[in-house]
Amino acid sequence: MGVSRHILNTVVAAFFLSGPVFAGAEELDRLFQRLQAEELPDWEQVEQEIWAEWSQSGSASMDLLLQRGREAMRGGDIDAAIEHFTALTDHAPDFAEGWNARATAFFQAQRFFLSIADIQRTLALNPRHFGALQGLGRILEELDDPANALSAYEAAYSIHPHRPGLKDTIERLRVKTGGQDL
Repeated sequence: MGVSRHILNTVVAAFFLSGPVFAGAEELDRLFQRLQAEELPDWEQVEQEIWAEWSQSGSASMDLLLQRGREAMRGGDIDAAIEHFTALTDHAPDFAEGWNARATAFFQAQRFFLSIADIQRTLALNPRHFGALQGLGRILEELDDPANALSAYEAAYSIHPHRPGLKDTIERLRVKTGGQDL
């Protein structure tokens, strides 16, 4: 699938060519280093700390838009969530979590190609965004592209090997794709 190959190339390029672009880059580096530990009983706490860092835009107004969008999603009002997240991405185009949040809302609305576009933007800004990579894998599976879904999941796993179910998903897709490497 040509579109998937382009998406995957963008993901790989962003992952290898970009560095952290956050104010808390040193803290994030430390947290990501901890995620690599084979035994990490408190991985959920580490993950929560990463999400907390990612959710800080540096602007109270932008953080409020993110919060309102998330509340709308939790309340099932996907259209309102998309509106909040669109305002956020319009006003803070370099804030990766705004793009990721809107990608999630688009996914919930089954607007997969819009979600993919926002995931690409998320990963260009934050190549270590394991949530966006895992979301990309899930969308590619929905679009019946298991080989590229596998690549996205493997990229997420290389960043966060403790994500629940990710290893099983990778193993399932390796069997489905015949273990082919991309």
